Amino acid sequence: MKVALIQMRNVADKEQNLVHAAELIREAAANGAELCVLPEMFCCEYRNRAFIENQEPAGGPAWQMLSRAAREERVWLIGGTIPESDAGRIYNTAFVFDREGRQAARCRKSHLFDIDVDGGQKFKESDTFTAGDEICTFDTEYGRFGLCVCFDMRFPELARIMSIDGAWAVFCPASFNMTTGPAHWEIMFRGRAVESQVYTLGCAPARDEQGCYVSYANSIAVSPWGEVIARAGAEETTLFVDIDEARVSSIRRQLPLMSARRTDMYTLRRN
Repeated sequence: MKVALIQMRNVADKEQNLVHAAELIREAAANGAELCVLPEMFCCEYRNRAFIENQEPAGGPAWQMLSRAAREERVWLIGGTIPESDAGRIYNTAFVFDREGRQAARCRKSHLFDIDVDGGQKFKESDTFTAGDEICTFDTEYGRFGLCVCFDMRFPELARIMSIDGAWAVFCPASFNMTTGPAHWEIMFRGRAVESQVYTLGCAPARDEQGCYVSYANSIAVSPWGEVIARAGAEETTLFVDIDEARVSSIRRQLPLMSARRTDMYTLRRN
């Protein structure tokens, strides 16, 4: 299965981002991609004011563009994330569309990015967003996949549950910054891949040094053995990677982590 991680450069203008994303999806499909992934908040700048200004409900302009692109290009599409409005709340949401343009899944970011790193990044996503509360897996003709958003990937329980639920690859639209990215981006994706014996694939925006939020970029794909099989740099690019369920099955036979788990022990006991 050929995956396209579309590391696009986004701007302040939502309509321009939607047009550009559609163009990049078209190019990826023309180059053989069967599943395309966009970055976190591909439709706007990564800042709270932009999330509020560009919020839309499911079925809004960004959702419609993603559905149309999946249908016209006959690809599976993980539509990065958009600021989804619902019942007076805003969620950081990834929608998945099948080859017919039908919504196949919805993943609302469940761990909100509230950090204050000494000498580094400070950001409070919960000022704007409401946290989701569902673990997302979805079925395709290639098998079952898992989906989470950016900060969610730091929590190994999510990838492990997705793996137990039958997912053989976990996708993650993300936007790590220049403090946490160099320190943790690669090791995090490699860790989740090895722990849960899945492919892990992260798709980030391209880096804009003059932007209000500077993305680390470095979109990445890691094998279930922990090997980095593809990695981008800082520039706008589309990273193509082939993933294979048979590789996952082979590694799980050789190193049977799942069957060796001691679930009878995994309880915190207090005296």
